[in-house]
Amino acid sequence: MSKHTLSILVENKHGVLARVAALISRRGFNIDSLAVGPTEHPEVSRMTIAVSVDEQPLEQITKQLNKLVNVIKIVELEPSQTVQRELLLVKVKADTLTRGQVLETVQLFRAKVVDVAPDAITIEATGNPDKLEAMLRVLEPFGVRELVQSGMVAIGRGSRSISDRTLRPVPVPPPHVASATPNVQAQPADRPHHPVPTPPPGRPVAPARHG
Repeated sequence: MSKHTLSILVENKHGVLARVAALISRRGFNIDSLAVGPTEHPEVSRMTIAVSVDEQPLEQITKQLNKLVNVIKIVELEPSQTVQRELLLVKVKADTLTRGQVLETVQLFRAKVVDVAPDAITIEATGNPDKLEAMLRVLEPFGVRELVQSGMVAIGRGSRSISDRTLRPVPVPPPHVASATPNVQAQPADRPHHPVPTPPPGRPVAPARHG
């Protein structure tokens, strides 16, 4: 099996993430990484999914994902043509003897310290998976107390965007009717409204005769 990265544009609606993840899991494949968030269009969200699967099953998955009503577009991102990043928070043991060496490792990998305790340092690092794995290998001898890692996000290189192409229209709720129509006072049901004709200028209207 090989690792593939899928970028999926979906409608920003409740339950879409669960349906996409359930479809992949029903095929018997494990999701290595998943990240979801808003895009430049408020009504559209973007999922970045890393999954290990062969070419033929991957084609079947993408075809089934395209059939979901809330899925707008699916693109497989080539690693050489994309920028990939993950966020890592790691808490490392650091006493008076090892603190200097831990801080040197932070500078080496262009990470930063976000919290300091008497016996530990919390480090934040951003980069591709290879960089983060290399940093963890260097920090492991000091003692890793806690580790949190986000899902991978990826974007294509260059000026072209997957949303530049024509997107399927996403239904947007129309504005409230009351805001689009003038406020007309309703006439009582037993007193129908009859407009009074306006006489032309210069011709007085004779008074109505009774009897």
